[in-house]
Amino acid sequence: MLPKLKHKKGQVGGIITPIVSGIIGLVILVIIGFVIVSTLNNASLLQSGSNEQNATDELISNFTTGISKVSNKLPTVLLIAAVVLILGVLVFLWANFKRMQGLGGGSEL
Repeated sequence: MLPKLKHKKGQVGGIITPIVSGIIGLVILVIIGFVIVSTLNNASLLQSGSNEQNATDELISNFTTGISKVSNKLPTVLLIAAVVLILGVLVFLWANFKRMQGLGGGSEL
């Protein structure tokens, strides 16, 4: 658990870090599951044509189909994330620019 900070500026990391960790953990678990199912299928432990073998084959095809669907949508998700990031940076820069204008500091002619 992250310690509470006295100032609100640094607390954004308390939201982003668990979200990123959760997504990474989910991806790792899916990859591990895919590897386990593929390894068990390739070991020929199940009889050919049995219900278990058919279920394993269907599971592998579902994993493959799901990964294909996600990889087709990934560029769109990354594009949306990039646009949101760019807009956030622009808002941050604009807010700092407006704050710096009020400080002065130079001589005006």
